Amino acid sequence: MTESWDAVVVGSGPNGLAAAITLAQAGRSVLVLEAADEIGGGLRSDLLSGGLVRDRCAAVMPFAVGSPFLSTLDLAGHGLEWAHPEVQYTQPLDGGRAGAALRDLDETADLLGRDAKTYRRLVQHLLENWADLTKATQGPLATLPRHPVLLARYGIPGLRSSDSLAGRFVTDEGKSMIAGCAAHSVLPLDAPLTAAVAAMFAASAHAVGWPVVVGGSSGLAVALASVLRSLGGEIRTGHMVRSLDELPDHRAVLFDIDPAQVEAICGDALPHRYRRRLNRYKFGPGVFKLDHVLDGPVPWADSFSARSGTVHVGGTFDESAAAEAEVAAGGHPERPFVLVAQQDVADPSRVVGGKHTLWSYTHVPSGSTRDCTDAIERQIERYAPGFRDRIVERHTTTSVALQEYNPAYVGGDITGGSLGHRQLFVRPRLFRPYQTPNDRVFLCGASTPPGGGVHGMAGYHGAKAALGSTLR
Repeated sequence: MTESWDAVVVGSGPNGLAAAITLAQAGRSVLVLEAADEIGGGLRSDLLSGGLVRDRCAAVMPFAVGSPFLSTLDLAGHGLEWAHPEVQYTQPLDGGRAGAALRDLDETADLLGRDAKTYRRLVQHLLENWADLTKATQGPLATLPRHPVLLARYGIPGLRSSDSLAGRFVTDEGKSMIAGCAAHSVLPLDAPLTAAVAAMFAASAHAVGWPVVVGGSSGLAVALASVLRSLGGEIRTGHMVRSLDELPDHRAVLFDIDPAQVEAICGDALPHRYRRRLNRYKFGPGVFKLDHVLDGPVPWADSFSARSGTVHVGGTFDESAAAEAEVAAGGHPERPFVLVAQQDVADPSRVVGGKHTLWSYTHVPSGSTRDCTDAIERQIERYAPGFRDRIVERHTTTSVALQEYNPAYVGGDITGGSLGHRQLFVRPRLFRPYQTPNDRVFLCGASTPPGGGVHGMAGYHGAKAALGSTLR
């Protein structure tokens, strides 16, 4: 019997699953094809020795729990459970000090002393308008905004660099917190728009928190897949798509993969000019990932990091900025900025037989093969004396290995492409970014707005574009 589907979604990352669910909710028949043997893309988890869970990529997910689309789904009814740490994130400093974000805004501001008023001014209006702001910023920026005044109040100051924003703070703790949040942009901290990234990440700690998935990040993918199947959708793994001719009969195809992969699959089904645009799409730095098994928790010198789900290990603002600038220039810093996740702080089920896991990565030049283990461990040891004595196992993943694990991570870029310069707006084009010149082919991955991260919004908007035209 010949199969026929309204839509085929290629790729089962959070955007692909969100796209498929959106289509299925609209009554369309949907098939998801995944090249790997396991769904989830960046949401996959696996087991280390002793049954310890390792999150392969995504770990801490403020923009998933606060997603305008994912938050509408009954994910708890499909087995998902979030776990929130007491402290959302910290940035340790020498001398046992740290910038620390608690869930409560006032408690966080009070910790900052002379910077309390500055921090409140930065975050307060974002919290008061959080729902409208996330809807306004997590979609195509070339459309007429529903809340233009709110978006202007956020976006115009956000056009600045994070070093300009940090200049409003006087304490090392306040400045360092801006650095840690801005570094999630994977841009040099003196780049335009990094102030907006810093402000949104800072506000998210108070608006929705920085939670982890109980039992491993793959639990979110499993819940999304369960929602899709309950709506009649189907998922097939181990199915690599190399050309459009390999797809079953369909009215539309949506791609949750990188632009160059789309070009290779579609070939002459897309016009030459658009194919060149896809192949010119720029990716940012990669990451070197390091997973540890420890025989106890990290012995942080400050009083907050042991209770924090996320630790930004980079020192002062200037130190963090210098590290990110060196990566952007093609180097490997001796003192890198390191993003650390301690999932078991929020989710004690991750501790097995007294053993803990520590998830970390640092930014490196695209396609780097360098082993950055020593540099990462020296940075952590600097703020947690005795850390190295607790290491039982190390598991390393270079940028090249990360792309081998997930081909959409081009050069080890886990964010779906650089946010620098024009690509904040042109992903991969300014107008109708989810649609291609072929009215049956759509994009729904992190190369489209709003970009990287676990939120599913690119998938949602890609599906809405298909429903508004071909699948009307």
